[in-house]
Amino acid sequence: MNLKVLLTTFALIFVAELGDKTQLTTMLLAAQSRAPVSVFAGAALALAASTLLGVVLGTAITEIVPLRYVRLGAGVFFVLVGVFLILGRG
Repeated sequence: MNLKVLLTTFALIFVAELGDKTQLTTMLLAAQSRAPVSVFAGAALALAASTLLGVVLGTAITEIVPLRYVRLGAGVFFVLVGVFLILGRG
């Protein structure tokens, strides 16, 4: 296992998830259900499953498309999402 990649991934995902819809939804579910362990387990499993999907698809895509184009496409996608959000169409 590559410790540098592990720590970088943890840090980026941790910071990206702070204060987002997932965290707010999890807080709401924990407050409503009064079952924090179940909410934690469900949220952890959901995040693990979506992360697994991202890793599998990311690995598969780079087998077909050169990494340079994947990065370019991701950058263009994020810029477009930002523009749509600024214009109120997102």
